Amino acid sequence: MSAIERPHRTRIHPLHAFLLAATVPLFLGALLSDAAYARTQEIQWTNFASWLIAGGLVFAGAALLWAAVDYFRADRGLRRHLYPLVLLAAWVLGLVNAFTHAKDAWATMPEGLVLSVIVTVLACIATWLGFSGRNTGRTP
Repeated sequence: MSAIERPHRTRIHPLHAFLLAATVPLFLGALLSDAAYARTQEIQWTNFASWLIAGGLVFAGAALLWAAVDYFRADRGLRRHLYPLVLLAAWVLGLVNAFTHAKDAWATMPEGLVLSVIVTVLACIATWLGFSGRNTGRTP
């Protein structure tokens, strides 16, 4: 009798999962704050967005460091290469977004809103790639 071959799935470490999952609501909150500012021109919304972006950068940076260490530990196929790159792109564009939001409130639009959309989408993709179970090969 032969055993059924199944791909071995590694699980993401719980702390890494927490750091990665925290990026989505923070960047999404910044996006919603930018959208609220675009509709109301209430300056406090840009302040909220700035703080949420800063929080998202902290969590994304910690998740990126974890992903970089994990990258060199074991071969995990295409997602092994794609996940840290997407997370790095989200972090770099998030940093550019933070610098954009450091300007006067009127000067942040529309660049701040566009960057928030891109960063939120990249954070969602990175989170999906991080949680999607990475195949490490076949086990007998």
